[in-house]
Amino acid sequence: MTAKETIQQGKAILGIEFGSTRIKAVLIDQENKPIAQGSHTWENQLVDGLWTYSTEAIWYGLQDCYADLRKDVMKQYDTELEILAGIGISAMMHGYMAFNEKNEILVPFRTWRNTNTGKAAAELSKLFNYNIPLRWSISHLYQCILDNEEHVADIKFQTTLAGYIHWQLTGQKVLGVGDASGMMPIDPETKDYNASMVEKFNALIAPKGYDWTLMDIFPKVLVAGKNAGFLTQEGAKKLDISGHLKAGIPFCPPEGDAGTGMAATNAVKQRTGNVSAGTSSFSMIVLEKDLSKPYEPIDIVTTPDGSLVAMVHCNNCTSDINAWVNIFKEYQEMMGFPVDMNEIYTRLFNKALEGQADCGGLMAYNYVSGEPVAGLSDAGQLHAHPALRSHRRAQAGQRHPAEGREREGGPHHGSWRLLQDQGRGPAHACRRTQLAHLRDGNSRRRRCLGYRPACILRGEQRQAAEPGRLARREGVCR
Repeated sequence: MTAKETIQQGKAILGIEFGSTRIKAVLIDQENKPIAQGSHTWENQLVDGLWTYSTEAIWYGLQDCYADLRKDVMKQYDTELEILAGIGISAMMHGYMAFNEKNEILVPFRTWRNTNTGKAAAELSKLFNYNIPLRWSISHLYQCILDNEEHVADIKFQTTLAGYIHWQLTGQKVLGVGDASGMMPIDPETKDYNASMVEKFNALIAPKGYDWTLMDIFPKVLVAGKNAGFLTQEGAKKLDISGHLKAGIPFCPPEGDAGTGMAATNAVKQRTGNVSAGTSSFSMIVLEKDLSKPYEPIDIVTTPDGSLVAMVHCNNCTSDINAWVNIFKEYQEMMGFPVDMNEIYTRLFNKALEGQADCGGLMAYNYVSGEPVAGLSDAGQLHAHPALRSHRRAQAGQRHPAEGREREGGPHHGSWRLLQDQGRGPAHACRRTQLAHLRDGNSRRRRCLGYRPACILRGEQRQAAEPGRLARREGVCR
């Protein structure tokens, strides 16, 4: 069967992925071969100190992406998309999308990138004896409760971005187990939210007197292969504004980007793993059994069929590279040259291989947002190079302690000098000190801004005991 026949007979399958910088739509045939694609470029916005995408941007992006797919199908096969064998939605995991009884979003979508949930994550990690990352949906919800945000009393449904799109297209409030594992820990036996943790959370918030419990507002969990509903008439109109797509198409459970990466790299079986590099980066290994105890750097999520996965996640990866690449894109546009982003990236990446292995001694810290693994609660981009050490110190009339160690054959890392700091917020100077300590190979103790949950609790305890010494919250890490 040709690709055109596959499309005309309604046997093609559509996958739509909401990434942090692009929304992608890929049409595949019955042998999983891609036969058409579409995309839409977008970017998150920092609004009132929180990373977000507006609902208007979400729907415009989805519709434009699908329209681009239709255009590709028409160009290649001179036929229209009307019926499909199935549809699946995938999106960035975690975050916070809460809705009232009128299905209205209560506060702007808070993405996984936000780092304002440290206190909530710390308290829940202690309560559950389980590592609860700042980006998880349960952390966002509890932080809203701790902050006494008025909208919490009106919550009737909370979900992820993939769950939201799926709900709007099918009417079903469900979530794939992999995406659900980024909302709340999953029991590998039941393939559902961990019942004992749910009970503990409900007891924790009971004094607030809300008229809901966690299972009243969280989506139902489904494993891969389960029917997750069908495209409704209203959903078809939302997806395809041209009106050609017909209702009744079956959907698989909506999943997170981690599960998408597992499936794409054939790393779903136990004892397999993969690495993902995008706006964020993370490595994952599918476990044979649960960890013996919680480890702060390791998050536990699941595969689309419910197996436990150990993940190490970094908030920052390619945003800095993307910004540099966009400079070349803007130059080409200004000069009237045709722009092909795939070609720009390919040529620049290949050209980079010709450079020095250590990039000429330049070290770039790409912290566009807060970074858990470095203990940063806020953004702090900078570039450092050892060549300016003596010059900058001489100008300032200072001598860095690490310089003495270098003469004695000690580590060189502490001598890296700050060249550029583009961080946001009031903590620039503190970040400069903190990152200098992070670069110091001999440093056994550092002051940090309290990104890690344990740091936040110790910092607040010290502040209460020593208000004179600690004018603001700070943490002490060992």
